[in-house]
Amino acid sequence: MADTILVALISALVLAGAIALIAIALRWRRKRRRARGNPNPTGDYAPRAKWAPTSGKLNFSSFVYMDVDGDGTYGQADRPMAGIVVRLYDERGAFLASARSNAAGFANFPMSSKRRSAAIQRPGSYRFSVSVPPGWRASSANADQAVRLMEAPGSMVGVAGEGLPKPVGLAPGRAAGGSTPARAEATLSVMGKGQLLQSHALPADAAFRFPLSVDADEIVIVGSGLDRRLKLSAYPVNLGLLAPGALAPDAPLKAIGFDDITPRGLCKVPSGHAGLDWRNLNAMARDHTANSEGYVNGNVSGAYIAYTSSGHPAEFGRAAPFGFHSVMLTTAWLTSEGEVVLVESWLGEELVASDEITLSALAPVHYAPMLKAVTRVRISTRHHWQAVLDDLVLAL
Repeated sequence: MADTILVALISALVLAGAIALIAIALRWRRKRRRARGNPNPTGDYAPRAKWAPTSGKLNFSSFVYMDVDGDGTYGQADRPMAGIVVRLYDERGAFLASARSNAAGFANFPMSSKRRSAAIQRPGSYRFSVSVPPGWRASSANADQAVRLMEAPGSMVGVAGEGLPKPVGLAPGRAAGGSTPARAEATLSVMGKGQLLQSHALPADAAFRFPLSVDADEIVIVGSGLDRRLKLSAYPVNLGLLAPGALAPDAPLKAIGFDDITPRGLCKVPSGHAGLDWRNLNAMARDHTANSEGYVNGNVSGAYIAYTSSGHPAEFGRAAPFGFHSVMLTTAWLTSEGEVVLVESWLGEELVASDEITLSALAPVHYAPMLKAVTRVRISTRHHWQAVLDDLVLAL
């Protein structure tokens, strides 16, 4: 009896193996036929005769952008955001899948009526929920959206939506921070369209940080020779340690980008670019490296950024003094969220400024020391992760 069972088991295994080999052989045969092509030219450009779903998958996407102008509508001033988590729920509220937005701002959910691995497989109502980062706001007021999908027998994947989710705009909570020297008596005023919105007395020899309202477009500091005026961007601002003798408001400024260095995806910044000497900084297209959120989100103009090569200290400068107004600083990846960058500015052999700034991969910090005269600026990170630079503004 045992021998009979063993023989039957072996026979079944042999048969199953033979069937599997035949299936593999047929699959390879079909692949070879497709690779070889069809010798008959009559069907080369024929209209599709059978409109039925294929076995492929199609992405159903939620688009997320940095709302630079804060108007809640995706426009020419705005930038796609990478690394934002979007979650998908079915009509009963059950969690189905999550995805992060890619370098183009799309969080993709595979859709197919024939593939069990697809996140969306059947008609119904689905909810797309954007995870708004702490301290940020959904300026488009649509972080949660319901979309109905219908059966579509003639479509590529057998399912189609009434429409895609509307673009979701995010805006970071802004604040103005920095620190004051000893015995300083100064006032920071927050302006909006020429009107005073807030006024803060700055404590002497201490750090300060004040939230900025949506309407704020300029800050003005007066007192103890620390006078300065800064037009605000869409991002948080860090003024560093306030020092007497800042750049004058009417100083001729030059914005230095990294778009004109190379048409390739990556290139070391050469000495001579913008009349400066550069060390250990690379220029790179924002989407050259996959899954690098800070390279995308830290790009505020053009399509290129610069970064500290291999996370090691980098420098720029020249023999003749120049003014260091500001730069946008970001950390390269979400896995380095909270990295701290040290920016040291020198005039000859004298260290005139040394500031530490906590970075994010979601949005830049607008570091604006507004130094009147430096000859060398050194940028290093505490844990040797890459720092990302864009829109370096100098008085040359």
